[in-house]
Amino acid sequence: MTQTQITNLQDMLRNRPALDPDLTLAEQREFFEQITSTAVLPAGTATTEGRLGGVPVVHTTHPETGSGPDTPVVLYLHGGGFVVGSARSGTALTAGLASRVRGRGVSVDYRLAPEHPFPAAVEDTLAVYRALLDEGTAPSRVAFAGDSAGGGLALQALVAAREAGLPLPAGTVVFSPWYDLTLSGASITSRAGDDPILTAHMLRRYAADYQGGASGVPALDDLRGLPPLLVQAGSHEIVLDDAVALAARAAADDVPVGLEITPGATHVFQRFAGSGLLDEADAALDSAGAFLRRALSPVLAAAA
Repeated sequence: MTQTQITNLQDMLRNRPALDPDLTLAEQREFFEQITSTAVLPAGTATTEGRLGGVPVVHTTHPETGSGPDTPVVLYLHGGGFVVGSARSGTALTAGLASRVRGRGVSVDYRLAPEHPFPAAVEDTLAVYRALLDEGTAPSRVAFAGDSAGGGLALQALVAAREAGLPLPAGTVVFSPWYDLTLSGASITSRAGDDPILTAHMLRRYAADYQGGASGVPALDDLRGLPPLLVQAGSHEIVLDDAVALAARAAADDVPVGLEITPGATHVFQRFAGSGLLDEADAALDSAGAFLRRALSPVLAAAA
């Protein structure tokens, strides 16, 4: 990453309109789809819409995707504060990870708040995961991944799967995870001037919408038994402390965990991979892909 790249990207983000949680839901969702539609898919990626476990999904494949039950699967959960976003908005990152493990991607169109507060999104994630297992995919061939709220959702779903006695997937990657719905991290205020994407006002609104008065949203303070985890974040985002706290919690619970913080990078900077705007976005996805190859299979890691 050159300083020119990071400066240009920060200027671009600051000079474009930001997501405003005070707009109507329809306006927020349309805006989010517009700003995520420019993400670049790996060359040769094919996408198809479908359903798994009754939940809408977008499947991604690429020329090197294998076939049969041994093909790795990346189950991806998009960001958007649990309120905006879709399987389509998560497709580029889904495909970026899936292509790096020579597998297929499944971007989940989980139900959104406030119409469908917790636990709807967790239920949808588990329904997709159960469907993958039912169709013959071994849990050792599945990885969970997600960005922002989708990163938090991935952890919530893993805890729910553990409590339900389901076999757990091989590994998890989260980008800029929104881990702490109480917004207690110091970076919520200390990084407010550096973050051109998120605001505390936005997160408070979305947290209230997601919780919907529920008292059972998991605090994620017990991660024991979860699969290996990689956490990536940029230093210029207000949820930086969420990434650090998540890694610390995982380590304390004996979960194999890696934490990668990219200086100067913004929230979910990985979405700029393939665009030529930020070399570190490509490097981060490469690192995440290598992590998942090791988690999914020593054979995959050796073949990379």
